Amino acid sequence: MPTLQSALAPIFEENFTARGDLGASVSVWREGREIVSLAGGFQDREHKRAWKPETPVLVYSATKGPAAACVLKCLRDAGISLDAPVGSVWPGFSQAGKEGVTFAEVLSHQAGVPALNDPPDVFDYAGVIRALERQPPLWPRSDGEHGYHPRTSGYLWDEIVRRVAGMPLGKYWRQKFAEPLGLDFWIGLPEERLADVSPLYASRTPPANDAFFRAFLEPGSLTHRAFSSPYGLFSVSSMNTAAARLTPFPAFGGIGSAPALAKFYAALACGRDGLLEAATRRLANGPDLVLHLDTAFSAGFLLDPLRADGGKLRCSFGPSQRAFGQVGAGGSVGFADPDRGLGFAYVMNQMEPGVLPNAKSLLLIERMYEALDSGNAE
Repeated sequence: MPTLQSALAPIFEENFTARGDLGASVSVWREGREIVSLAGGFQDREHKRAWKPETPVLVYSATKGPAAACVLKCLRDAGISLDAPVGSVWPGFSQAGKEGVTFAEVLSHQAGVPALNDPPDVFDYAGVIRALERQPPLWPRSDGEHGYHPRTSGYLWDEIVRRVAGMPLGKYWRQKFAEPLGLDFWIGLPEERLADVSPLYASRTPPANDAFFRAFLEPGSLTHRAFSSPYGLFSVSSMNTAAARLTPFPAFGGIGSAPALAKFYAALACGRDGLLEAATRRLANGPDLVLHLDTAFSAGFLLDPLRADGGKLRCSFGPSQRAFGQVGAGGSVGFADPDRGLGFAYVMNQMEPGVLPNAKSLLLIERMYEALDSGNAE
């Protein structure tokens, strides 16, 4: 019988010949073993450094998956309910109208603080925490609305882990997940690994003229403010610097390989640390005030949004309504499918415009499920 790898290989090759990939990896883990490992291309446009399965690269917001798992685990281990107010462990957060905001709301992008009225520098952790404490919600919490927190979520989640577990989130990630599972994924890269990381390359394709990009380019809009809070590291080239790679940014600075991300999600899919219920329970679904499209979130993870009739509005993570993960600017994606016990990851260095997965990963995901459902691959 053909393998799942042989089913995905032709589409992966077409990503280079027809869809502009430079260097990329795909990994699928299931029940403790890697069943797909595809890698190709180069780390550089000069084609001097070959891309390997273990090549680490920045995955932007795909970092939020590992970061969310850290928050969930530390709260669970401390016996703290997701319905408890954040102020129970972080008293300074309970001001300016945020007194009742819960951990569940912070994790599901319902806290209302995706932007800061006076954004500090992105490297000023203490300054960002003070600004978050002072910041009033930007929409009424009683309305049940949500809006993606592209940057501030990382500082919120990091501070929660520091308050509950007594260490920064990046260190907690290494101790509780990366080292026990043997994952080459970091939230704050060690200096000795700097030379191993592939640079990212900005998209050469113009962005679509959609509601998100129009709002993103409009100074003063909530979308523009959210992606500018805190301030700095706006360009792809700035994210390739040593300073950006070494600093732990739980919302957008994770660096790792496709096998590491896929193995992590496969572990969650199979129930590791008892996080599955929280990761799959839908807390927000519908119009996103920041992204200007429908989104859905569990406690820290992105879900495919549902239509009014209960069907999926889109299938970024395959057919399962319980599938959860996170995507990164440019095209990286990692997700778990608990119904099949698998984890999937695609990472690359040639970015494309957009905040959702693009054809490079979507065609691979679609083919994977076609092969699995037909019984023509194992």
